[in-house]
Amino acid sequence: MPTAPASAPVSRRGRPGHDRAAVLQRAVELFNRQGYDATSVGDVAAALGLTKSAIYHHFPSKEALLSAALDEALDGLEAAIDRAVAGSDGPTQDEGPHTAAPTAYARLHRAVEESVHVLVRHLPAVTLLLRVRGNSAVETAALDRRRALDDRLGELVRAAVKEGALRHDLPPDVITRLVFGTVNSLTEWYRPGGPVGADEVARFVTTLVFDGLADGDRA
Repeated sequence: MPTAPASAPVSRRGRPGHDRAAVLQRAVELFNRQGYDATSVGDVAAALGLTKSAIYHHFPSKEALLSAALDEALDGLEAAIDRAVAGSDGPTQDEGPHTAAPTAYARLHRAVEESVHVLVRHLPAVTLLLRVRGNSAVETAALDRRRALDDRLGELVRAAVKEGALRHDLPPDVITRLVFGTVNSLTEWYRPGGPVGADEVARFVTTLVFDGLADGDRA
């Protein structure tokens, strides 16, 4: 009696892999859409088609997800201000080691520009940062770091005022809040992948902040 042909092995669709970055990205999306308190690790797992244990393989808790997201935003913003305060990423080929330090105005201008780029690159994480209210130890620590950033930005503004590059009839603290409030407002309307890129947005913001809206031909 002829032997029946062996049946072909059943093809099993494997679950798509998700690395730590993908898990964090989806968690931040849900935190922003549903609210952190209303989102569970189970929600994150379901959105990725994973089990909760798979999420815990990357992050031990929901708080760890929040902490990593806030660190992403804060690390980027702190690095941006560091670059602005330093004035450059190091001497270029045409610059000597004793290049004159940039003015306070130039450092502030770069701080605004760099902050826009960080916000665009890390939009979901920065959006989440701007929504925390200090309801947990993780959020309180993030708010402390954010206040330290605000203090550094305020110092740049005060230095530019003292230098005579900015008007003296407005309190520096008010200038700081208005300028960086403008930057932060991008989280409400800017969408990556749209017709306006990061470089253009940075130019628009710095032009508005430092040159104003008046048409030079009407001056």
